[in-house]
Amino acid sequence: MRKSVYLIPILALAVIIGLSSIFIVDEREKALVLRFGRVVQVQETPGLAFKMPLVDEVVRYSDLILSRDLDPISVTPEDQRILIVDAFARYRIEDVTKFRQAVGDGGETAAGRSLDRILDDGIREVLGSVTSNDILSVDRAALMQRIRDRTDLRADNLGLAIIDVRLKRTDLPPENQTATFARMIAERDEEAADLRARGSEARQRIEAAADRTSAELLADANRDALITRGEADGERNRIFAEAFGADPEFFEFYRSMTAYQNSLNADNSTMVLSPDNEFFNYLKSDTGLAPPAAAEE
Repeated sequence: MRKSVYLIPILALAVIIGLSSIFIVDEREKALVLRFGRVVQVQETPGLAFKMPLVDEVVRYSDLILSRDLDPISVTPEDQRILIVDAFARYRIEDVTKFRQAVGDGGETAAGRSLDRILDDGIREVLGSVTSNDILSVDRAALMQRIRDRTDLRADNLGLAIIDVRLKRTDLPPENQTATFARMIAERDEEAADLRARGSEARQRIEAAADRTSAELLADANRDALITRGEADGERNRIFAEAFGADPEFFEFYRSMTAYQNSLNADNSTMVLSPDNEFFNYLKSDTGLAPPAAAEE
């Protein structure tokens, strides 16, 4: 009877000690076994694990991807336009031992404060090396990748891995918006004036080239026309000369008829000629010869 009285407490104590030496690790977490504050075991595999009862302490950390929203940051880019940047980061605890050594009992809260400083420095360093136009552009993937790479190197000292950094919003400070917009408008006006000037210069070059080409074509055409006209006049004169040589009387008749046609019409001015003028030879005789003068008595 006495043995059973002692046996029950011993069994109960053994059960308590056995149960206290067992702990369960969830698939969404990692665990460290601490003995007097020193890491003696890392448990990253989900399931049952064992520790020394009453001596070891189990500390659990999330194995999920965590998110960290930053407070708005005032950034001065390369062109000295102040911007307000709103960003967030996604990260996870990669090395729980290093994480424990870096933050101690502070856990994820202390790690968040340290991570904020790392992200703040990385964002200022990267965005301070580019212009505000690069930051405000739609294609900012390269900038965010550079921030992620820089912060990931520094976060490694905390046992963290930075998965992604995103710039959610970039705005101008309210007090600088009016002046910045005016400066941007002035710059765009300057660019537009430069483009117009270059366009006007190009137009003048094209017009000058076209005028020169036109003058050259007209000169060539006039030269060819003069040559053709000269050749035609020469051919005409040759034909007239041949015709005159073949029948001088017919040539004289043709020339007189042409003169009558050109002069005896309603549009011409009045001509005063003596009746015996040679102009009227073919009007007096079909041969065109002047009648013989009367013999003086």
